[in-house]
Amino acid sequence: METIVLYPSPGMGHLISMVEFGKFILNHHPFFTVAILTVPPSFNTGSTASYIDRVSATNPSITFHHLPSVSLTFDSFSSMEVVIFETLRLSNPNVQRALQEISSTSTITSVIIDFFCTPAFSIFTELGIPTYYFFTSGVCCLDSFLYVPTIHRNTTKSFKDLNSLLDIPGLPPIPSSHMPDPILDRSSAEYAYFLDFFLHLPKSAGVIVNSFESLESKSLKAISEGSCNPDGPTPPVFCIGPLLATERGRTGSMDECLKWLDLQPSQSVVFLCFGSLGLLSGKQLKEIAIGLERSEQRFLWVVRSPPSEDKSKRFLPPPEPDLESLLPSGFLDRTKDRGFVVKSWAPQVEVLRHKSVGGFVTHCGWNSVLEALCAGVPMVAWPLYAEQKFNRVVLVEDLKLALRMNESEDGFVTAEEVESRVRELMDSKEGESVRKRTKEKEAEAEAAMSEGGTSIVALAKLVESWKLPRLTI
Repeated sequence: METIVLYPSPGMGHLISMVEFGKFILNHHPFFTVAILTVPPSFNTGSTASYIDRVSATNPSITFHHLPSVSLTFDSFSSMEVVIFETLRLSNPNVQRALQEISSTSTITSVIIDFFCTPAFSIFTELGIPTYYFFTSGVCCLDSFLYVPTIHRNTTKSFKDLNSLLDIPGLPPIPSSHMPDPILDRSSAEYAYFLDFFLHLPKSAGVIVNSFESLESKSLKAISEGSCNPDGPTPPVFCIGPLLATERGRTGSMDECLKWLDLQPSQSVVFLCFGSLGLLSGKQLKEIAIGLERSEQRFLWVVRSPPSEDKSKRFLPPPEPDLESLLPSGFLDRTKDRGFVVKSWAPQVEVLRHKSVGGFVTHCGWNSVLEALCAGVPMVAWPLYAEQKFNRVVLVEDLKLALRMNESEDGFVTAEEVESRVRELMDSKEGESVRKRTKEKEAEAEAAMSEGGTSIVALAKLVESWKLPRLTI
């Protein structure tokens, strides 16, 4: 029996993408089995247990190997990214034991790891296992990551201090301040970890990206030509998306929003949701509410509690929001005929695919971008963290699939801006132009995942590359 080992980092977004990739392999090449290594999350990455249970119940060829917890003192770390890297570094002995267990009953054909799992890269390569990266953002971001070592060699300044536009092959001009948050300061621990990942990328057997060729053809071309890593090898890139979550999430009261959508006119509702880690201040939530009310547009809005000011709770899930205290007095009553506010979570894939939804205000997380494109829903791009500002540049300036939400230097968005962008998306020529391009990409995404499509062909090439000698550990 041949087994593919998948090693995602802790967190729902990364886990879901990796699981969907495992199911994608099995759907087209059922002679494999898939083993997924999971590290217990000790911080707010979203609950994974119920999701894993549902996947296990419906996919017998996928097994989960739960690695033991490791002990960390969060107060000593500057960010969640460092916590994740350190958690995975300390998990290396547990990874080795899991590999020995899996190899006792099957042949490990390859290992596919998340970029946060780079500390384990040497374990797999020393054992002679072909090791691939599964990249959870787009080709455009991969393009920039391959090029960062070149920028690193040519300057001593941090991205946050460059104050310039970056000329990266295959990409529109990128403001240096819009590079992913963890690499803005080259003196930080985050930068050191990410630079190590960037340097390992070309050493991998290949990079698998949750995207499709026609969406990011310019970036893909720049990578394949070697322009992004001019002084070294370029790994093959396999676009095997879009892969979307198919396991149903929470139900019950959460489905009330879908029932409400059933009563709304076609493409009349703007959906606002900012990801499981997208927490906004109380002041910002009130400003959004004022903007939505003034816009006079129908809306479905997922509201989460603001981040805690207690640093000891910064990695813990926020409590359920108290809407009456968080939103302006009387807001819920005044907007009840054209708005619906959901606490903490909504079934995003189902919402975006609902006929009543005509726009999406998003934090530009890559999974959310793909979900919107596959539903043909145009976006307003409001990035909050990670690589999301970078994604916005590409979505707005290059791909023309989103309108830009404009914020102040400290990231605050006014009610006037919310009102203007929502109206523009839902009722303007600019909004209609974005809608048309999004519909075109929806069709292209469907074609990529159809029989003979580019993503199916890329998967076949990837599987062909796994035909290596048997592994004995």
